[in-house]
Amino acid sequence: MSDYVVDESTIFETPLVELDLDIEADADVYAKVEWFNLYDAPHGGGSVKSRIAKGMLDGAEERGDLEPGVTVIEPTSGNTGSEIARLAAVRGYDVEIVMPDNAAGGKVEAVRDAGAEIHFVDANRGYDAVIERCEAIIAADPDAYFRPNQYENPDNPGTHERTTAREIYEATDGEVTHFVAGVGTGGTITGTGRGLTDLTDGAAEIVGFEPDEPLHAIDGLKYLKTGDHYHPDTYDESVLDRTAYVTTADAYDQARALRERYLDDAVPIADPGQHDEETIREHLRVDDQFVVGTSAGGGAAAVVGLDEAGELDDGDTVVFMLCDRGDKYADIPLWEEYL
Repeated sequence: MSDYVVDESTIFETPLVELDLDIEADADVYAKVEWFNLYDAPHGGGSVKSRIAKGMLDGAEERGDLEPGVTVIEPTSGNTGSEIARLAAVRGYDVEIVMPDNAAGGKVEAVRDAGAEIHFVDANRGYDAVIERCEAIIAADPDAYFRPNQYENPDNPGTHERTTAREIYEATDGEVTHFVAGVGTGGTITGTGRGLTDLTDGAAEIVGFEPDEPLHAIDGLKYLKTGDHYHPDTYDESVLDRTAYVTTADAYDQARALRERYLDDAVPIADPGQHDEETIREHLRVDDQFVVGTSAGGGAAAVVGLDEAGELDDGDTVVFMLCDRGDKYADIPLWEEYL
């Protein structure tokens, strides 16, 4: 374990940056840089999941659902696991994380660094097998475990509705016209979508995106297009105005395009959130490269797809999520040649 000390005050109020995606419409495109939640944590900082980890643990403790001596357990593809492990451990709980054995190395190391026990599941069995393994562990000793359950816990979308939506609305001076986010648990798109719909009186268009096929390599996202896959209770499609489908190749291409675009140019900071510019500049890049995670590339691809379909107009204000930083993926094809 590293000597990193979790500081929960760094969660929320993340920076908003302006990005050039080379689209036809004269629209402003912004992105929330979510690794600034717990930005100085080892193995890539925090992620968008830092928000819900805090929200779910806070809620459980306030309701008395989580008590001292209980082990916190959660199935995850990586980011939720590391963030729950970090926050639960600093609060004094033992943690066990169930994850597929092909999870990105940076995510695995982040979980290990937090001191959590990991149960690996053969990735070839699909993600539903990860959830089933977690349920089996709990069933063997129900009183010993507390599962935050990111797939059913209303504190997941509720946290985004209270925080992410407000941050985006205020940082864009209320001018956001499109919000784009990927679907994993559905918490980000559902909660932020609800919040922005309320704040803009329905003016903001809410766009969710999924991988275009079941076998994909866009970490954290779920293929839900057909009904034979686990559907999270935290995902409410009625909030969405449209759903886009993104290929792994397009997600990776857009992530690499961002790296190339900002190799020599600074990434413009539209709103610093709670951070000073020096901190943002220090943690925005890795090895002086602007590298983002796979789902962030997917978000950029979804925005480009909207533009290509003629869905964006001059003067629009589009916001999507940079869910995590690219150094969590240094061991996969996306960034293994660069980091």
